[in-house]
Amino acid sequence: MKLKQIPNLVYADADGNIFDSPALWMSGRSGNDFVSLSPDDFIELPEGSDLYHLEGRRPIGFEKETGEPKVFKEGFAVGAQMAPAHTMFYIAAYEKEKDAPTLPLFAYTAVGWLDGKFYVPAVRIDKDIRQEPAGFDRQIIERNVAEMLKEFPDNRLLEHIGNNCALTYNCPAARNHFMHRWEAPVPTSPACNSNCIGCISFQPTTETIPSTQDRLTFKPTPQEIIEYGIPHLQNAPTPVLSFGQGCEGEPLLMWEVIRDAIKEIRSKTNKGSININSNGSMPNAVEELCKAGLNSIRVSLNSVRENIYNAYYLPNNYKFDALKESIKVIRKHNGWASINYFVFPGVTDEVEEYEALRKFIRETDLTMIQWRNFNIDPDWYLRKIKYTPSEKVIGVKKMLELIHEEFPHIMFGYFNPPMNIIKEKLIQKSQAL
Repeated sequence: MKLKQIPNLVYADADGNIFDSPALWMSGRSGNDFVSLSPDDFIELPEGSDLYHLEGRRPIGFEKETGEPKVFKEGFAVGAQMAPAHTMFYIAAYEKEKDAPTLPLFAYTAVGWLDGKFYVPAVRIDKDIRQEPAGFDRQIIERNVAEMLKEFPDNRLLEHIGNNCALTYNCPAARNHFMHRWEAPVPTSPACNSNCIGCISFQPTTETIPSTQDRLTFKPTPQEIIEYGIPHLQNAPTPVLSFGQGCEGEPLLMWEVIRDAIKEIRSKTNKGSININSNGSMPNAVEELCKAGLNSIRVSLNSVRENIYNAYYLPNNYKFDALKESIKVIRKHNGWASINYFVFPGVTDEVEEYEALRKFIRETDLTMIQWRNFNIDPDWYLRKIKYTPSEKVIGVKKMLELIHEEFPHIMFGYFNPPMNIIKEKLIQKSQAL
């Protein structure tokens, strides 16, 4: 149901209790600017989302009587970490106080209140239900972790995915694996050749923010991967086996292990899809993995502009062009190529970024864009990469429409698709072209 008016501004007290201000409309943030919103921008806050009290930040809204902007000094700003499958249009708008701490590594979507409900300027970008909170059963997961570890007591990788990922961090991919369905994670690399500012598995001791989970500390063997990889592909519904997870470094640094595992897996089953989530830094390794049986790749990036990418990823011994080459390699093998595109309103939807994305799509023959919210403190990010956003923006919502209109064969989403979807979309793409 579309709204007929803008939701009220919301704020939190020092204890984290959330209230609304009936005298103020909420606003949103794009780049460094706070902006007025349209009723058409909103959806109800998705189930499974979290709300955060943004310490040291005062919310900005618009007075309903005068339309004038106002900094609300009586409380703190609130941001929403939306449930998976949703893409933000605007960040929470606030005025930052001098002593405000750096925010943890979450996304902070603008959020407001109207007629007894929270609303966010956003869209559901993927209909897949694989990470719906209501779909997980803790008892089943605990039981299956115990059973699988009993079957493979020496499998370090399975122990890591079970006790750390599924039961400690509640990783949705790990939990799905232990419910014997859909996409199963395969972390492989304790090392990385990027130094991402907002890395979720490693933060320097000089930073005041922690990583959101501990990084893998060992190098798995092909056998450890094979032991649970084959049963998952053979038995799970619409199965995907995914190398490259948030609890590790760059999986391409372990490409020989991954290659050997894929070869053995594919000698036993041709079911399902084998995917790698990567920074795409080693196209020669991607070539070898494709020859072994890799079906898809998802390359993560904060921008398709090299200067902004380099300022955030701080790459070691590879260039931005390697990302494009890796995508071209997998498309040459008729594989599926996605980008994991970190959405930062006011930067992602700059005119210059839009034009660069169009060029990137044409050059690489990309098949999918996963529009994922950027988990980072907005001010910290812009300061770290030394970037000042321009005022020439399209708007995230409009950018989605324009890219879809020009490239209708490009799939939009949030998750790596299973093999049946890959085959269907590649057939449609070939027919369209």
